Amino acid sequence: MSPPLDVDQRPLEPPGAALRRVRARAPLVQNITNFVAMNPAANILLAVGASPAMVHAREEAGEFARIADALTINIGTLSPVWLDGMLVAAAAAADAGKPWVLDPVAVGATALRRDAARRLLELSPSLVRGNASEIIALAPATRVGTGADTSGGKGVDATDPVAAAELAAVTLAERQGCVVAVTGEIDFVTDGRRAAHIANGHVMMPQVTALGCALTGVCGAFLGAGGDPFECTVAALAYYGLAGEHAARGADGPGSFALCFIDALSGLSADALDKDARIAPIAVPSPHDAGRQW
Repeated sequence: MSPPLDVDQRPLEPPGAALRRVRARAPLVQNITNFVAMNPAANILLAVGASPAMVHAREEAGEFARIADALTINIGTLSPVWLDGMLVAAAAAADAGKPWVLDPVAVGATALRRDAARRLLELSPSLVRGNASEIIALAPATRVGTGADTSGGKGVDATDPVAAAELAAVTLAERQGCVVAVTGEIDFVTDGRRAAHIANGHVMMPQVTALGCALTGVCGAFLGAGGDPFECTVAALAYYGLAGEHAARGADGPGSFALCFIDALSGLSADALDKDARIAPIAVPSPHDAGRQW
């Protein structure tokens, strides 16, 4: 199926260009993330070449967001106090024209999370990154009939394949005017005008806690270093997945994989990323494609 004529069909920037910008600029990334992910996310961002800051208190979160090059917000261990800081930071980032990323962890599980996501979406994130069930929960009317529940996942885990969330992602991207990334076995990224699949990654990655949450920070670093948000997101996902492939070569199991992964992120070159990234631009899904497995 060919893309509609009004879809932007410009060639994508090579992903290595985005990685070079990150390493040249060392963007300051403010992360309001969950307790489980703080340490892994900080170490991963350092390995990428960015400068992480874990600043969440309401009293300073907004002020810091104006200083940072990018903001990421993860609602994994949500509380009302932390939500106050998230809202202040997101509003400040949006007002200052800084990119910010929303990771709506387990958004369909509770009323608190649904309300938090609604309020955060009103503050215009640059990128929403989640698993298939989370993205479907943000645009539930677009669910493809998979027979799965409609709770937005099993805790923090997806109960839907990425393909089932592609139409939801397009709808959300169009509604919000942002990029949406659905991560899974084969990632899907769209800004409503363009779409792409990224097939890099390794089966061991989901076996290490917080790697998904840390990916949100990496996306923030790529956006904070400058460039087109859609292309930066595609590049970040390809880079992260390819590092997982490299890490698996020296790992005996999840524990050693976690260590090898940080080394792989640090050692992966922009040239290697350009060579081995498995990025496939595709037509933007429409309601006529419902149920299609890409």
